Amino acid sequence: MRLLLIGDIVGKPGERIVTRAVAGLRKREGLDLVVANAENAADGSGLSPSIYRRLIAAGVDAITLGDHIYRRSEIASILSSADNIVKPANFPAAAPGKTWCVVKAADGTPCAVISLLGRVFMRPVDCPWQAIDRVLAELPADVKVRLVDFHGEATSDKQVMGRYLDGRVSAVLGTHTHVTTADEQLFPGGTAFQCDVGMTGPHESILGRRIDRVSETTITFQPTQFDVAEGDVRLCGTIVDCDPSSGRATAIRRLVVTAAEADQLAATGPSSPPLM
Repeated sequence: MRLLLIGDIVGKPGERIVTRAVAGLRKREGLDLVVANAENAADGSGLSPSIYRRLIAAGVDAITLGDHIYRRSEIASILSSADNIVKPANFPAAAPGKTWCVVKAADGTPCAVISLLGRVFMRPVDCPWQAIDRVLAELPADVKVRLVDFHGEATSDKQVMGRYLDGRVSAVLGTHTHVTTADEQLFPGGTAFQCDVGMTGPHESILGRRIDRVSETTITFQPTQFDVAEGDVRLCGTIVDCDPSSGRATAIRRLVVTAAEADQLAATGPSSPPLM
């Protein structure tokens, strides 16, 4: 089976390219499962119920989040009721949301989706290593395909988690930095790994935000509004092939879809307005 993790969706440009391209991508790449990190989808910070519903309707099977998970308080109802969206598993038990979910892939394979938050240069959270051990102990034994979205700042944090989980999950793929890393690989135990799958949104930007605004505040300390940028919109993610019977990964590769490619893909899926 083949799965795709779409990297951090940033604002309306990121949402538009995902909803425009996913149906065509599923056909072109033979995707059985599409998971997206959507913690920055609502104007660059957080996720709203309406955006959640549009992403799911477009063909995203499950959604992971990160440190901006609760920036939109209205998402709490979705986190509590929906079966295909997860909070970081090392958040407090009382925090809204599920620590893992199982969704059925297009080929019928049950797949676990898990999110973890890193600790280096991030907000204080519980130990992600203890949290993932708890989650793996809770998962049904017949769920062999297991995708972990490690949402963290430091590559060292992510690499330790990848090695720790080698042979226990199908993939450990990083998000949060918005910069695609070139270290995709298969570990000896059969776990696919990459430090960061990149950003889905405007790349003529600074991490998805307007260059002029971020630069002015950084250089002069004058506060500005870090509005989401608009130019050079790309969908970035990583595709992993897995053996559904064992959960072992057999291949991993990066994916980049430009706005022009998204328009071409849209021709093979549901109709939607072209990207600007």
